[in-house]
Amino acid sequence: MDTTERLELKEKGRVVNMSKLLAPLALVIVYAFFAIFGRNFFSYTTLVNILDSSYYIGFIAIGVTFVIITGGIDLSCGTVMMASTIIGGTAFKTWGWPMWLALLLVLLVSTAFGFFNGFMVSHLSLPPFIATLGTMMISLGIGSIVSNVRSVAFPARGAPDSWFKSLFKYNTAGNFSIPTGAIVLFGTAFIAFLILTRTKMGRYIFAVGSNKEAARLSGVNVTRWEMSAYVISGLLAGVGGIGFAAVYTTVMPAQGQGFELYAIAGAVIGGTSLSGGAGSVLGTMIGVYIMSVLRTGLPSMNLQSQYQTFFTGVVVLGAVLLDIYRNKKATEIKILAPSDQYRIDKQLEVEALRGQINVASATKKRALREELKVLQAEIRKNYQEMKRAEKAQAEALEREEKEFEKREN
Repeated sequence: MDTTERLELKEKGRVVNMSKLLAPLALVIVYAFFAIFGRNFFSYTTLVNILDSSYYIGFIAIGVTFVIITGGIDLSCGTVMMASTIIGGTAFKTWGWPMWLALLLVLLVSTAFGFFNGFMVSHLSLPPFIATLGTMMISLGIGSIVSNVRSVAFPARGAPDSWFKSLFKYNTAGNFSIPTGAIVLFGTAFIAFLILTRTKMGRYIFAVGSNKEAARLSGVNVTRWEMSAYVISGLLAGVGGIGFAAVYTTVMPAQGQGFELYAIAGAVIGGTSLSGGAGSVLGTMIGVYIMSVLRTGLPSMNLQSQYQTFFTGVVVLGAVLLDIYRNKKATEIKILAPSDQYRIDKQLEVEALRGQINVASATKKRALREELKVLQAEIRKNYQEMKRAEKAQAEALEREEKEFEKREN
């Protein structure tokens, strides 16, 4: 590996490391800000509220991550989540189905919507934006038709058939809330992580998003794996709907609109690229909690709903700009000045000398350390001199250009 290749790897590694640090750092800063300036924000009750509001967004965000990695988008995940939950709730309340069968229906309906999205995108070659936008309207309409434009109430906590609520929030005898849904969400995230990083499906999904045509020429069944991403998104929308019903009980037909923006923003904030081919479930989870902290923290500062919507929009735009910046830095070609090239070459010598010091005997280490000190001093001196020469050369060139422009005018 030559010096140029080492430099490219070093620069790419720096960009990747910075992008991985941005989301966790943003989460810490946002939480600390509301803990300091928010009213009663730093409390166990607020923490439970943050976790409660992250369940349904978290599940659909994990599903959307699969889709975005393929280079697509899913605008229907929010309305599909609510439509499938409304259909399941109607089956329980109106049609007399047992709760376990109604919850299974929620998953089946949401998965069917995901299959429909995947079929339109992968088989009919519809643009993902148009296909999922149409599905968003269809699911919104179906939910309203099935419920007769009325809200659907699931059993209250403690009532018969409310057993599924304890999966997401368990209340003790003393009315102490334990957010058990966090375990379900983290477990789902871990399974999604294994799929993306340890299975053939994950490898092919990344391949499709990186270069669909190259993946096809390599023998990858692009249609199959692209479709599977939308099916997973649909399935997790159903899981998110069950989580929503467990926490909030009442489900309204038009309630899912806008949830897809939170999910997409969470995925992008966490490092999933809108151009496809890059993303991680861990990053998505951090992005989701940033959005949840915002939604819980803004009311603690007595901001009305319109301000909450405004700041959420700012975060969405910021997430997209961050994605553009990451892509630009990842593809940026940097031309090195001779001084920078000199420092990189000499740095390799420094690293090699340090390696000798680590394995040298005690008597030889002293001499090697002195040699290292002299080498580093020489590098600093030569680097500074070369930088000054380059600066003087640039200034002289700039003066020549100005003189040339004067003569031309």
